Amino acid sequence: MADWATISSLATAGGTLVLAVATFAAVRSGNRAAKVTERALLVGIRPVLVPSRPHDPPERVGYADNHRVEVPGGRAIAEATDEAVYLAIALRNVGNGLAVLDRWDFYSERPSAEAGRRDPGTFRRLTRDIYVPAGDLGFWQGVFRDPLEPEFRAASEAVRERRSFTVDLLYGDHEGGQRTVSRFTLIPEDDGGWLASVSRHWNLDRADPR
Repeated sequence: MADWATISSLATAGGTLVLAVATFAAVRSGNRAAKVTERALLVGIRPVLVPSRPHDPPERVGYADNHRVEVPGGRAIAEATDEAVYLAIALRNVGNGLAVLDRWDFYSERPSAEAGRRDPGTFRRLTRDIYVPAGDLGFWQGVFRDPLEPEFRAASEAVRERRSFTVDLLYGDHEGGQRTVSRFTLIPEDDGGWLASVSRHWNLDRADPR
């Protein structure tokens, strides 16, 4: 004779298991959907900086000591005096979000293709945030002012001897996230100017692009 109590208990347990599996699948699906939505929203405000194009209009850049430079499209500026080394790069934001420039790092040479970046905590902080709108033009500027500083001497020698050197720029979106380090190289041109080139991008808050 059938034990209806046992059968009822097994049926209840089976139903509970099916419900648990369905709930787990729904939660996983919901989490995946949420992640996809979050990634889509982040892409919508993600900045990506590269040099501007040669035909883009020049950027006019001013420094705290009233020094002024004009940076042609696709180019950079590097000027060395006894008191300061002035640097600037004409930029284009090819991403979908506002870029907020925060810090920068200097190399007096061109690092190898395998060379990594330094700790962003050691980067130099800009004296003011610089904003580059999405799909639009802007610039980065930096300056060395202490002649006794080793990097001042290294930068001054690179500029005066017209050797290629490198600047890493740290920036993020207007929410303070999606922090990125982009590596720019300044290359001397025969006309006396400097060509700007980008070679690498590192993501600090998500997986690197490669």
